[in-house]
Amino acid sequence: MARDGAERPAAEVSIDLRSDTVTRPGAEMRAAMAAAPVGDDVYGEDPTVSALEEETAELLGLEAGLFCPTGSMANMLGIAALTPAGTEVLAESRAHILRAESGGHGALAGITSRTWRSDGGVFRAADALDMLSPPGSPMLVPTATVSVENTHNFWGGTVADLAELRELRAATARQGVAVHLDGARLANAWTAAGVAPSVYGEVADTISICLSKGLGAPVGSVLAGSAETIAAARTLRKRYGGGMRQAGIIAAGGLFALRHNADRLADDHAHARLIAEAIASAAPGAVDPAAVATNIVVVELGQRWSAGGAQAFARDAERHGVRVSVLGPHTVRLVTHLDVSREQAQYAAEALAGLAAR
Repeated sequence: MARDGAERPAAEVSIDLRSDTVTRPGAEMRAAMAAAPVGDDVYGEDPTVSALEEETAELLGLEAGLFCPTGSMANMLGIAALTPAGTEVLAESRAHILRAESGGHGALAGITSRTWRSDGGVFRAADALDMLSPPGSPMLVPTATVSVENTHNFWGGTVADLAELRELRAATARQGVAVHLDGARLANAWTAAGVAPSVYGEVADTISICLSKGLGAPVGSVLAGSAETIAAARTLRKRYGGGMRQAGIIAAGGLFALRHNADRLADDHAHARLIAEAIASAAPGAVDPAAVATNIVVVELGQRWSAGGAQAFARDAERHGVRVSVLGPHTVRLVTHLDVSREQAQYAAEALAGLAAR
């Protein structure tokens, strides 16, 4: 439930659309966290962490799970467990694993990378498969893993088509190449696609899913995969400094989020489309509402704000009580989430459309 009413005067409105990571746990989630039974998870003795790991793995149709403090760590552990040092991971050119994880895959795991460029963030298996580098060459770096981001953050929350994921899985399996699914917003993907979460376990060796984005937990991600892969990742988690002790307190927030907040993600998608349609109507070409599949709206301001660009737009938006994220000189991102009501989305749509039309 949103905490701020859009009916208040604009000067007092505070609608934070910078990211879905800004959500705050409500009273019921806090109560679940306070009541959670705990133990030392490094010894494997925290029952709440174990419950979260098992429930997430079962949900995704995989054998085991590993609770991680961040999505970046979950991705790094999953890819490192599949990708020996000196081999490569392939990913899309705007992939979070390569653009927004501080170079961790190369710095910590000795993994190199190459990228393909998608058309508008739409995943096509052929783009990745055409780049596979075979093992055995003394010069070429062999491809060990292909990473797919679903939904794709920097392309505006696009959803990977399941048929394309199945094509990738079938081809990579024949060639001994693993698939990692960066599913930070995977719950948004399965909601938009109308499929069961378990189908994603059929198309990937490892899956990371973030609990602190659209699902609304305060912290944490889960890496899921085979029992053997997760055992290796657990060792890597300790090596990377991610071993946690009585972590059930935060794992309980993740359990609550999985059980109670996944079914309402369609509301966030509807709110994002509402905002996109208002901006598109006021400033044609700034955003294509038909391309807004989930809870992310990327607005290309072009030369409309050439004097101050996206930074000026963000400052003016905040004066109207709406916070947005700046992605580039003329690009802003808006992300809806469970702390934004329908009324607030409507207010934000009107305020941002007014600014975009100037």
